[in-house]
Amino acid sequence: MGQKSNPIGLRLQINRTWDSRWYAEGADYGRMLLEDINIRKFIMKTLPQAAISKVVIERPAKLCRVSIYAARPGVIIGKKGADIEKLKKAIGKYTDADVSLNIVEIRKPEIDSKLVAQGVADQLIRRIAFRRAMKRAVQSALRLGAEGIKITCGGRLGGAEIARTEWYREGRVPLHTLRANVDYAEAEALTAYGIIGIKVWIFKGEILGHDPMATDRLMMEAQTSGVRPQSDHRR
Repeated sequence: MGQKSNPIGLRLQINRTWDSRWYAEGADYGRMLLEDINIRKFIMKTLPQAAISKVVIERPAKLCRVSIYAARPGVIIGKKGADIEKLKKAIGKYTDADVSLNIVEIRKPEIDSKLVAQGVADQLIRRIAFRRAMKRAVQSALRLGAEGIKITCGGRLGGAEIARTEWYREGRVPLHTLRANVDYAEAEALTAYGIIGIKVWIFKGEILGHDPMATDRLMMEAQTSGVRPQSDHRR
């Protein structure tokens, strides 16, 4: 049996924070958690063309601040920001708190694991050869500054009768190094032969508490990936 940890869950509080940032007690916790899940599902379902990487939800006082990280923010905003108000009203149906929307542009979608996985899934749905789709994603990520990338596809690849798993890796992907900034995501491609699962790991360099260059680089990436720098206290 596989003994694998989710790279994001493993690194929480080390070089990454949660996507839901609030505190609640008792019955409020379950209610707010369900609200978060429903809001995320609604946004992902309503805006599939916007290339959304993640949705961060913060709840200061009685406000619900929703930050959408997307590669194509123009799709969400619409002409002169008309679509934002509609989206805000729609999200307001899922929560009693006042909704505040914040849209963040992802400047390098080629090194965002969620967008890479979704891109490979879209290509598989369009019947592009899985090896070509994986290789293209690997080359694009390395060209735009990733230190390493690994992509795994599992399922009835190429319409084969028996499901199998194939993977490609270029560069370093140190999954056991806790200070390594490893971005991980999964996606599913609903093909005519069945579902094909895609997993993507992207290594963006190590984060050292005493290294000012690494800290500065992380601060720059915080605007595009939502990662907040933490002190490196577990080295």
